[in-house]
Amino acid sequence: FRRVLFRSQQHMGIVHGGASVVLAETLGSIGAGLCCPEGSHTVGLDINANHIRAGKPPLLTGVARPLHIGNSTNVWEIRITDTEDKLVCISRLTCAVLKSNK
Repeated sequence: FRRVLFRSQQHMGIVHGGASVVLAETLGSIGAGLCCPEGSHTVGLDINANHIRAGKPPLLTGVARPLHIGNSTNVWEIRITDTEDKLVCISRLTCAVLKSNK
């Protein structure tokens, strides 16, 4: 899940900033879900994204790394880069860990 083909562009031909945020939340949520204890699930609490430079389609790479894995929250840093490995967007996602009602 590291490389993503983008079809969502602004009229100027660059990746829409919202698409970068969707990618960041998707990657961070997958990571949080994989670290979730059995009988629990995660939900997003907060996401922050800073767009550093224009993302040029069609290929960007997103990498999610945990900053904090706790009993009640997870915090993830997601870096999105272009084909030249230049930073396009950096994001931080906070997820809550909730016990499943089953």
